[in-house]
Amino acid sequence: MEDKLKQLTEKKQRLDKYRPLPPELVKNLEGWFKVELTYTSNAIEGNTLTRQETALVVEKGITVEGKSLEEHLEAINHAQALEFIKSLLSLKKKREKLKEADILDIHRIILAKIDDASAGRYRTVPVRIAGSTVVMPNAMKVPDLMKEFTKWLVSPNTEHAIKISADAHYKLVSIHPFIDGNGRTARLLMNLLLIQEGYPPALIRKEDRRRYITSIERGQLRGSLQDYYELILEAVERSLDIYLEALEPKETKEGKPAYRQAGMNALLKIGELAKETGETVYTIRFWTKEGLLSVKDFTKGGYQLYESSMIERAKEIRRLQDEKRLTIAEIKERLKG
Repeated sequence: MEDKLKQLTEKKQRLDKYRPLPPELVKNLEGWFKVELTYTSNAIEGNTLTRQETALVVEKGITVEGKSLEEHLEAINHAQALEFIKSLLSLKKKREKLKEADILDIHRIILAKIDDASAGRYRTVPVRIAGSTVVMPNAMKVPDLMKEFTKWLVSPNTEHAIKISADAHYKLVSIHPFIDGNGRTARLLMNLLLIQEGYPPALIRKEDRRRYITSIERGQLRGSLQDYYELILEAVERSLDIYLEALEPKETKEGKPAYRQAGMNALLKIGELAKETGETVYTIRFWTKEGLLSVKDFTKGGYQLYESSMIERAKEIRRLQDEKRLTIAEIKERLKG
């Protein structure tokens, strides 16, 4: 674990060299992470909204046919909880200044209009996790356990920031203080702690759901957190790589994008498309969001893949912007023609 933490520290130091990051990049990545974190965190809990449907709900306020009101509210609430976290960051509120009330506020937002009677309140009844033999603490003990947890959270701690964040998540879900929304609240708290220390939020993928749940249960039943730490470190690295890829598009050992070696029919990752066109990753993301570039497919991790024809499309967009001085709306019309 120590070696991996050292590697992640080095990656963060690479990222720090680019600070302050370009405002456009920050805005673009924050928007992307809002959707991705909302989608993955809710999917882990069983929400059936797809990534694209989550984006429609969060960014456009569009109702998705065939999906329940609760699933829509879960997406809206999680996105609002992320905004609440940003408000704490804007107040420059460090870990040592966090309060028990901040955790309750995160939970209150998570369950707003879904279960207002329980939102921001500790459970008063026993809870069991479906399919698990883990016995959660007696409800009567929850208030005291949360006071102990908060005391630990704000106390001086010389351990690595990522480990502190991971431990905070694990400790909170193990107390299981709420009737519902424990996982989402714990992941949001973990990501708040990471962002406070200059790390991007950790992305736990939907496809890692079983591994994630099993690793927590193994810690609760056997006292071994090795698998859990490994998964969280991977999640942090995944997010660091997304930021670094936006700033440092990768090449293969031969110095050419991977799709060039595979032939022009291969699909391009966003960093490869950016490298080939001379654009930044956040520009490609922006053009994609505006409908100027089309996504052909997604990786297993849910990341966008483009056809090689988008190379010429991106170059044409740049020409129309720089030479013709056309607006985004005008470019859309021109490309349709």
